[in-house]
Amino acid sequence: MACRPESQLDLGLAALLLARLEHPALDPAPWLARLDDLAARSGVDEAPGPREKLERLSAFLFEKEGFRGNAEDYYDPRNSCLNDVLERRLGIPITLSVVALEVARRLGLPLAGIGLPGHFVVGARVGEALVVLDPFGGGRTLDREDAEALVSRAMGRPMTLTDAHFARASKAQILARMLRNLKAIYAKRRDWEKTLAVIDGILAVEPGDQAQLSERDTVLAHLRRKLALLN
Repeated sequence: MACRPESQLDLGLAALLLARLEHPALDPAPWLARLDDLAARSGVDEAPGPREKLERLSAFLFEKEGFRGNAEDYYDPRNSCLNDVLERRLGIPITLSVVALEVARRLGLPLAGIGLPGHFVVGARVGEALVVLDPFGGGRTLDREDAEALVSRAMGRPMTLTDAHFARASKAQILARMLRNLKAIYAKRRDWEKTLAVIDGILAVEPGDQAQLSERDTVLAHLRRKLALLN
């Protein structure tokens, strides 16, 4: 899946395959149907213009359907699993963004992922303006000053954003970022088997990443020590 060209990479399906790290027997079909249902019930097609359609989508997902950021338990791995996010209506910035992106795609809306430092958002061009929405923040619209304040809090230092920070994230980049989130969670829990699986996933998306190859060697060493203790 990760090796497919951007136009052929199904982000929703890929995210559900990624969720098999937590749910090995996961069948993607019911959750893809859940995304279809959200799009069908959104009422976005009834909105008159591009901006109104974005506002309708945001209101539907984050007000009516109740999708929200899980600030109380941010590092729960379920926040990184698209099926759990669809079931619980809880997630982190990137998985809530994936929900918005996949519903928007089904509706023909040109919504894009935007990987700001420390925080993932979505955006779309409306005329000459870039309208940026924060799914973790209830779908609110961010201007440049809002985005800088948000990123500064996430990074723990003042940040000045440039136009380059608002570039469209590719589907492969989104998957890699989701995997890196999970890697940090599993490594903190010293779950080396899942950490290794995640690193292998990152290397499938970004082959030859030397930092990941080095981390893989470290994780394998942890696993060898664990096996030695068990034996």
